[in-house]
Formats: sequence, structure tokens, C-alpha cells
Amino acid sequence: MTRTDRQTSRRGWLAIALLAALPSTLAATLAPPAKAAGDGILVGLVTKTEVNPYFVALRRSAEAEARARGVRLIARAGKFDGDNEGQVAAIETLISAGAKGILITPNNSTGPLGAIEKARRAGIVVIALDTATDPADAVDATYATDNFQAGVKQGQYARKALGSKQPKLAMLDGTPGGTVDTFRHNGFLQGFGIKEGDAAIVGKQITNGAQDKGQTGMENLLSAHPDINVVYTINEPAAEGAYAALRAAGREHDVVLTSIDGGCLGVKYVKRGAIGATVMQFPAKMAKAGVDAVVDYAKNGTKPSGLHDTGSATITDHPFPGLETHDTAWGLSKCWG
Repeated sequence: MTRTDRQTSRRGWLAIALLAALPSTLAATLAPPAKAAGDGILVGLVTKTEVNPYFVALRRSAEAEARARGVRLIARAGKFDGDNEGQVAAIETLISAGAKGILITPNNSTGPLGAIEKARRAGIVVIALDTATDPADAVDATYATDNFQAGVKQGQYARKALGSKQPKLAMLDGTPGGTVDTFRHNGFLQGFGIKEGDAAIVGKQITNGAQDKGQTGMENLLSAHPDINVVYTINEPAAEGAYAALRAAGREHDVVLTSIDGGCLGVKYVKRGAIGATVMQFPAKMAKAGVDAVVDYAKNGTKPSGLHDTGSATITDHPFPGLETHDTAWGLSKCWG
């Protein structure tokens, strides 16, 4: 070691000894700051519920993309479909936590608007997944199925499957106030070729997209209108409940039952003939695109905007000329959940 090296080494050790001798508060001031736990990009996800397989698939995709992009994800959900207060509380928590972006599937398309506006004023990018807000520009962007067109596809298939029979239509709707419910319902009617108030609609029931309510709703409708021959359902859990009621009544083979979602269980219902057709969505695409948009915003300030349609596809093993469909083998290779 040269004389210069020895002097440099001696000065280094003296600096360390001096720092160690300083009061802890002053030493902390002079020392390089430690990286805070959880420092980095935080993405928030707020879904309608934690248990619906669709939102489970969406959350898992968001978690996987967050890991792939090296960011942190905090996922929250309402306690039940329609729990607007729970979603508002989740947004408030994510604002306080310092989220760079919040992805939300709003239970009610107008319910969380105040909390969303607060988040955006705080510089947080807010993206709707699956369910659009009302108005749509209450969020920065929406990544979702075009639910109106999905409903059109469902209605077109139901009309073809019914053939020449005079329709006696039962409608098992979701949760009032949500754009998904409204768009699918109205899209189905357009695809089926009728308008709201048409005499072909013999009854409606609210199911909140739940299996038990789908079954109860179908039982009530069959009791009042035993000649029902075609059924619209908001999603596959409601369709499963409807099928149980139809089977109990011995009507499972002479009623056209259709749905929307494209979960693996739903595709299996189609494969075994419980549902005539379902319209598949792609929630993994929504979640991945949403996480990527937040990360891009955090890194370079680029904000997403507008509606980004993630697509839909009709799944059935009983196709009809003029309708673009895929069979259940294809559906099982693309399904979620």
C-alpha cells in the first residue's frame, strides 16, 4: 500500500468513527436516506365483489401484470354486488395510500363519482374496468367489453334458436343503476328484434347476478307465466340458477336459455346443453391493459382516454347460419376462472 493509499484509508476510517460518535438524529441526517418500504408505483384495484369468479379472474390478472411490471397492487372490493359505500371507502383508502392509479369496476355507474373526482383532483389516473361510469368521461378511460354489442349477440342467438315460435320472453336482469345491466338488457332486445314494452316480454326479475336470486327469479316467473320459452340472463351465475328452476319444472329442454360472461364453468354449461349459448368476455385483457396504463402514466405522464373495447365472442355447439360463433372446445381454451 502506498503512502497516499494509507492516508486515504485513514481518512475514511476517521469519517466512519466521527459519524458513529455523532448523536443519532444528526447521524441520520448526514447518512444516505434508506429506501422506504413499499416505495415505488402503487396501483389500486376496486372490484364489485371478491367472490364472483369474473372479478376473481380480473384481480388475478391484475396481480400477475403488477408482478411482471415490478409494481405494487392493492385490491379491494365491495361486500356485495351493489355495495357502493364499500367502493367509495376503498377509493378513499387508496388515495391516502398514495396510489398512482385506480382501476375500478363500479357497482353503480354514478355512485362513486364523487370519490373518483376526488382521486383525479389528487393527480391519480382513474380507469373503469368492465363497467362504464355515467357519464363515461367521469374516469380517464374505460377498458371493457362493449356490453351493448355483447347483448346484441346474445339476443341474435336467442332469436335464431327459438325458430318460428312466438316468443314468451323472461328477463333475469342484474343490478339496477349499472351500465352493464342497462347495456346488456337493451342490446339483447335489439338483437332479438323487439323494443322495451313489447308484449313478448312476459316478465322481469332482478338477480344482482347471483345464482340463488336467478333461481328464485326464474321460479317466480314460471309460476306466473308457465308458457315462457326463451330466457335472457345477465350473467352465468344467474343462468345457472335459472337452469335449476327450469329443470325442477321439467322445462329445461324446451326453453332457450342464453347468457353472457364466458367463464370456464359457463362454457361447460353450454357444452352439456344447460345453456344454449354464452357471450364470452376477456377480463384478463381489461386488467392487464389497465395496469399497464397506470404504469405508463406513473413513468412518463401519458394518460389513457376513451373506451377500449376488449372484445366478445359467442360460444355455442349449435351454430346458425349468419351468426359468427365459436364452439365450446375453442371456448374452453380461452375461458377464464
